[in-house]
This record gives sequence, structure tokens and C-alpha cells, in this order.
Amino acid sequence: MNKNKFPDNFYWGASTSAYQCEGGWNEDGKTPGINDIIENTPQNSEISDFKIASDHYHRWKEDVALMAEMGLKMYRFSISWPRINPAQGVYNEKGLKFYDDLIDELKKNNIEPLVTMFHFDTPIWLQDMGGWANRIAIDEYYKYCEVLLKRYSKKVKYWQTINEQNMYVLAAAVISKTPTQAKDAWQGNHHMNLGQVKVIKLCHQITDCKIGPAPNISAVYHETSNPEDKIAAQTLDAIRNWMFLDPLCYGRYNSLAVNYLKSKDLMFKIEKGDLELLKDPMSRPDFIANNYYCSTTVRKPNDEDLKIEKTGDQHNIKSSFGAFAQTKNKFLKTTQFGWEIDPIGFRITLRDVWDRYHLPIVITECGIGCREKLDKDGKIHDQYRIDFYESYLKELAITINEGVEVFGFNPWSCFDLVSTHEGMEKRYGFIYVDRGEFDLRTLNRYKKDSFFWYKELIKNNGSNL
Repeated sequence: MNKNKFPDNFYWGASTSAYQCEGGWNEDGKTPGINDIIENTPQNSEISDFKIASDHYHRWKEDVALMAEMGLKMYRFSISWPRINPAQGVYNEKGLKFYDDLIDELKKNNIEPLVTMFHFDTPIWLQDMGGWANRIAIDEYYKYCEVLLKRYSKKVKYWQTINEQNMYVLAAAVISKTPTQAKDAWQGNHHMNLGQVKVIKLCHQITDCKIGPAPNISAVYHETSNPEDKIAAQTLDAIRNWMFLDPLCYGRYNSLAVNYLKSKDLMFKIEKGDLELLKDPMSRPDFIANNYYCSTTVRKPNDEDLKIEKTGDQHNIKSSFGAFAQTKNKFLKTTQFGWEIDPIGFRITLRDVWDRYHLPIVITECGIGCREKLDKDGKIHDQYRIDFYESYLKELAITINEGVEVFGFNPWSCFDLVSTHEGMEKRYGFIYVDRGEFDLRTLNRYKKDSFFWYKELIKNNGSNL
């Protein structure tokens, strides 16, 4: 076994999302998404808004040229729902053409587009109707995705239905920036599932494309060998992970998670015919896209844990669920922003997903967020990012050689963009974007040291790890 062997046709790529990088929030017919409305942002006095972001909407050609220079084989990005569908029943030709041009430029540079249909940017016109909690969202999402498939399916082979559905539900206030009740969030989750199975079936009926979901699945550890800690870990595993893949991959809900929701009066309404939609064999995904950053460690909660209501980010799930309490893992170091660095957890996660569903996997987010400033020589010396990726990719190579089918790695992010809850302070990119939290500066692009490292890695198909 060659531990560093990657498949010859492996897709080395990078990722972004529309609302975090594009800007152009009200140009060429686009109307606001939920992330564009400052007054709905709890942190609006502390972090940047998304109206300019990384200005990719105006600099996309320059950005694609940098991707080509880095040697990317794939680019995972999202299409802005409100740019394409600015009002109910209205579709925007200028918005559609923007993505035509972007996709054509990618293809010209031999970069495979991997397109996310929905990445946290619910249109305001839909949110005003109740958003995903309103059953109308199923059909509105379906009609929007139908437009995308008919427009781009000859040029786009790989599609993702919804990005991090589990985070959108479990951390609704952080991700969607709208005051969402927990029961509404779970109802919205059910509607997302119904929308996805309808879109997956449509994709299989009218195209030759491959399509799948893009959750954030993460290994869950129990703090000790106390059986009650193990029960806590099993419960979080069901609620955080399998509740969001079982309906699409198996055609049924996870029974442990459903019973738990019922016990907490959080159970969603299932209407006649819904479960039959989930069971349709034409609606099974072709692959699973997974976002992985860090693992989670839990124990049985105590009385103090149950008083905790607020969390720092989407990787911390409320202890008020009452069945688990997240705790620090003493065996792992953390990033500047407190996320555990766990490359072996990456391997464990991929093994679990493969063993459970036996569907091909593509990594669509993985990265380390750091505070960074340009040196006087106009450079970013981010050896910490290189070290992070090397540790994760070594485990990925081992995982692939153990028999887990992974066909691509698209780290977060291609270039610096606005972090959902930490703004421009938290930078992930291989390419530095010259702007501050509120000072736009030049918005010029600078290649970090990791840019050149990744270029060499791609050139050698990972054999130089």
C-alpha cells in the first residue's frame, strides 16, 4: 500500500460561496438574500457585511486566471439564488449570463465546475413568506433548480443540492441571521429534504449529471469510557450527522433523532405523500459532498450545562438539547479561533460516511481560518496553513488507500472571503484579498506561500507529501 497515492484522475480544487465572495449585492437585477440585510446581522457593528465581499462579481476573470495558475482541476462555487430568481416567478437573464461566463472561463482553463445550488442565501422575498419553514419553499427551490439544470447541465457535470443543511438547521441564528425558532428550523429541514429529492430525481430524468448533498459531517467522540458519555455521543451523532443524510441516502429519517425531537416537542409536520417522495429510488444521490473542519467531543450534561443557551459558532451545538454537552478534547490543538485540529478525525469521518452509505465522496470544504496581514514585501508566509493541509491530506491518502472512494479535495477557500460570523478577520484563502473589515482598500489579490505549495502538490498529484 502506497500511503501517499492519490487516484490519477483526482480532482484537486478549491471552494467559495456566492454571498461570501461575490459582492454586487444589488447589481444587474439581483435582489437581496438574507445575508445582504445588515439589520438582520447580530454582529453588524463588529464585522463586515456582504455587499462588496471579495468583489468576485467584478474580478471573476482575474480570479479564474489565478486558479488556472495554481493548477486547479475543480472549482466548487455556489450560484446566488436571489441573483437568478430576484422575485417569485421571475428569472434574471443578466444573473444567468454571469454564471454562463464564469463557467465558460473555467472550462476554457480545464477547471471542472462543481456547482452548489443553495448555500445559505435564501432570497428575502421567500424569507418574507416564512422561508424554508413555509412549504412553498419546496416548489420555489425546485423551480429555481430546474432553471439551473436546463441552463447549465451541458457544461456542469457535478451538482450539490444544499450546502451544510445541518448547520443551517442546528445553528440557524448564526447561519441564516434570522430569528428562527427551533421547531421552524426542523420543519424547514423537512422541506429542504423534499425539495432535494425532487431536484435529484429531476436531474436524473433530464440530464447525465451527477448530483448529491453537501452536509458538514464530523466525527463525534465521547469524553470518557463512561457508558453515559457514549450515549451522549451517539445522540449527537444522530442529530448532527445522520439525520441529514439518512433521508436522502436511505429514503427514511433516522429513528433515534426523530424520537429525540418528539421528546422535546420539536417534531416537524409530515404531510400525506411526503415519506413516499423520500423513498423514490430515482431520488438517491450519486455522491456525498462533505465539509470537514474539526471533530466534536461530548459527555453527559450536568445541570450547569443545561443553562447554556448561546454558542460561538456553528460547530458548537446548544447544550440545551439536554442529551449531551460539548467539551474540549485534551488530545488536540486548536486554531486561533478555537476549532480543534484533527486530521485523524477527518479519516474517521470519511470511514464512517463510506461505511454507512457506500457512495463516492468529494471534499468540498476543509481549511484553517487565521488572522493575517501582508508583510512589507507584499507576502503572506502561512506555513501554518501548509502544515494543516499536509496533516489532513496524509490522512486522506491513507483513507483512499484503505478503500474509501474519494474523488476530489476542494479546500475552503480559494481566496479570502467574508467569514459568516467573523468577517474578514478570519482568512482561509490561498490568495490574500487586500481589504479590512470595513476598509475596502485596494481589493487586490496576493499569492500566499500556500498558493505555491498547493500548486506544487497538484502538479505532483500529492506524491510529494
